[in-house]
Amino acid sequence: MNKVELLAPAGDLERLKWALMYGADAVYIGGRNFSLRANAKNFSIEEIKEACDYAHKLNKKVYVTINIVFHNKDYEGLEQYIKKIYNIGVDAVIVSDIGCINLIKKTCPDLEIHLSTQASCMNKEAVKFYKNLGIKRVVLARECSKEEIKNIIEETHMDTECFIHGAMCVGLSGRCVLSNYMTNRDSNRGGCSQICRWDFDLYDSNNKEIESNTKFTMCSKDLSMIEYIPEMIDLGVKSFKIEGRMRSIYYIASVVHTYRKIIDEYMKDKDNFKFNKNYQKVLNKVANRENVAQFFHKKPDVNEQYYLGRVEFSNQDFLGIILDYNKEEKIATIEQRNYFKVGDEIEMFGPNTELFKIKVNEIIDEEGNKIDVARHPKQILKIKIDKNVNKYDIMRIPYLD
Repeated sequence: MNKVELLAPAGDLERLKWALMYGADAVYIGGRNFSLRANAKNFSIEEIKEACDYAHKLNKKVYVTINIVFHNKDYEGLEQYIKKIYNIGVDAVIVSDIGCINLIKKTCPDLEIHLSTQASCMNKEAVKFYKNLGIKRVVLARECSKEEIKNIIEETHMDTECFIHGAMCVGLSGRCVLSNYMTNRDSNRGGCSQICRWDFDLYDSNNKEIESNTKFTMCSKDLSMIEYIPEMIDLGVKSFKIEGRMRSIYYIASVVHTYRKIIDEYMKDKDNFKFNKNYQKVLNKVANRENVAQFFHKKPDVNEQYYLGRVEFSNQDFLGIILDYNKEEKIATIEQRNYFKVGDEIEMFGPNTELFKIKVNEIIDEEGNKIDVARHPKQILKIKIDKNVNKYDIMRIPYLD
């Protein structure tokens, strides 16, 4: 069975390092221009070079997004930018615009090009067209079904990448003009103001407001393919993509770590694989919206959408990061992130640390004082942990029974 790639988002260098540390084979990042996540911090040319150097030392890859829908003026400086990132050593660029593809092929013909999901590629004829243009990999539209993915791979033999987790767009893979119309921010050039998640009043045909206890929304629930990863591997999907360049390091580490485990478990012993339902529990907890499989097995209906409001909770489950561990004294130095206290039960996990629980019996601050409560974000503390932990392991509230 061929190796598959786990591809993670990175909005800045810190997120990139956490994604790679927690199991991503590759990351996709955006530069300061030409990228659809304009509100993310994104990467300068110097930071792109640092990202590539860091990833390549780990034998991992970096892809750079150039995936806006280009207007004439957007081409200013593009050729020079392409040359710079090519010389830096990026492993591929992710592109949606045909003109941009043509320019890259002329400017840096050896630079690998992946077709962005923004191109809304959903059928074998479109994939064949892009393959003839020299595209190495196609990121299929999120709206593709299992049968469509299967047919595309069998008929084209194209390297195929599919989104497996993260936000969905109410438009077809981002082709939405609501943001342009209501806020003058172009969603296809990185400025989406997420109008679909706004709350709206409803009016009848006589322009009379419809009374309701809840406002109308039109946004999709998030995507989660955790249960169907084995099926996607067997279909021949080359790369599994997680959405979320603006997500926190805790979210990225938790989601990447979870998908890494299920991919490895299935690839190691396909015949005896059994889905671990705890993985879905973890993904449900780290997200602030519900997540479902969306288009994979059926067309989405009312169960895959939010129509009459939703509740989004700010996640405060992330309790701290291990900075150091004294094996002789069994004392961990941590950077606290959210409130916890003596007597609480917490979970520990990391790239090389199997999940386990402990009870917090004592908390020591930087001055050596015993305290009952950790309530100051990024405070440096010490707690006793009998099992070995590693630097950059994560503490969280218990997710699993």
